[in-house]
Amino acid sequence: MNNEQLAEILKAAFPEADVVVSGQGGKFDLRIVDDQFEGKRLVARQQAVYAPINALIASGEVHAVTIKAMTKEEWRKASLFGA
Repeated sequence: MNNEQLAEILKAAFPEADVVVSGQGGKFDLRIVDDQFEGKRLVARQQAVYAPINALIASGEVHAVTIKAMTKEEWRKASLFGA
């Protein structure tokens, strides 16, 4: 599994989102910026991101992920402070 493949899976699950994937060796950093996260708690956001990649985690293709799941406004604010 490479960055591009994982990004395509996430883009299919979040078609309106800005998806950025980085990493290697089964360890990935994921940034998904989508307004569908509005009003959702952190755990619910993470569950939504894990859902399309659970099979990859179970198979070992993806070993670990760090998730940033934000709304567009949250990302805009975070970007002002170098996130």
